[in-house]
Amino acid sequence: MRSPVVATVFVGTSVDGYIARSDGALDFLPDGGGEDHGYGAFMASVDALVVGRHTYDAVLGFDEWPYGSKPVIVLSTRPIPEPPLPEALVERMEGSPAEIVARLAERGARHLYVDGGITIQRFLAAGLIQRLIITRVPVLIGSGLPLFGALPHDVRLQHVTTHQYASGLVQSEYTIAE
Repeated sequence: MRSPVVATVFVGTSVDGYIARSDGALDFLPDGGGEDHGYGAFMASVDALVVGRHTYDAVLGFDEWPYGSKPVIVLSTRPIPEPPLPEALVERMEGSPAEIVARLAERGARHLYVDGGITIQRFLAAGLIQRLIITRVPVLIGSGLPLFGALPHDVRLQHVTTHQYASGLVQSEYTIAE
């Protein structure tokens, strides 16, 4: 039986497929330049975020907390630093992707935003991602942290739509083909 929870990836990459530099730096990603890339509408549809520890640590360095009051589940076996704002709802959780999704489903979550390279790779390998929204930044950085890693089998995608923005960003949406 298919899970009642939909897990979506919404991520920016270099054209050569990297989500960050080798040291975790995100300096090649644009600030948005006033363009609406659908992030606000996407976030409004999300019940909770599931992020890896490295992603959480990177977000703590941002000028602003990007998740508002959405619940953020940080996957880590170690204690995590407190979020910068008292209204930020952050919880550390351990377990397999299937266990995490089951716990969040029990709490009523129906749409999860999955973020962070290793976390995305683990959820994808477990067959728990249903939708990918990938925004490619027109830059080649040559090396870094890849969006995708080794998979136990091919994951077939169904193209939904592609948008090109004035800034040169190209955003494609896919669903996982059954």
